Amino acid sequence: MNKLDQMFEKSSTPADYAKDYNQYLVKILSAIEGDAFNNYIQLLLDVAKSGKTIYIIGNGGSAATASHYANDISFGVKSVSCGLKAISLTDNNAVLTALGNDYGYEYIFSKQLEKIMVEGDILIAISASGNSENIVKAVDFVRNIGNRTVGISGFDGGYLAEHSDVSLLVSSNKGEYGPVEDVHSIIGHITGTYLARHFTCE
Repeated sequence: MNKLDQMFEKSSTPADYAKDYNQYLVKILSAIEGDAFNNYIQLLLDVAKSGKTIYIIGNGGSAATASHYANDISFGVKSVSCGLKAISLTDNNAVLTALGNDYGYEYIFSKQLEKIMVEGDILIAISASGNSENIVKAVDFVRNIGNRTVGISGFDGGYLAEHSDVSLLVSSNKGEYGPVEDVHSIIGHITGTYLARHFTCE
């Protein structure tokens, strides 16, 4: 039984469940390794300094999170003359469906990266399980050309946590998508608000 099932069984009211849920979010967010977060932010700052691009991917709810990250770490920094160039590869329905139809869903991200990624660009891959085949193929492509990857995962991290240069693991029981995706969103807001204060140019 996962944590959500346990909380539901012991709660007598929705408010009790909400309280336990919030406490669980704090627990799994606090368990993320500080060094990993420092390395993640430093990598983003290095990319900003070099003028390279951050590409972001994810499936389902994580696709929406990828779009949110791209907004918050680019235009969300309140400056268009410095900072980061971030693009979510989840946002072009024509491209996604064309690649899915012509090559297979497992290639919807790696085929985009083959065409647009250059030396020094990085990939942020967001996946609760860390094992989605299109995530795996994208990470493998990026590593094979010598670029760096950030894996933002959940559960036990799966393939993504093991094969990313920087891994932010929201350690949780398998199947707890809600809390994992909540914390992934919080990571994005922490990142965006930190960078907005780091970049002071106009």
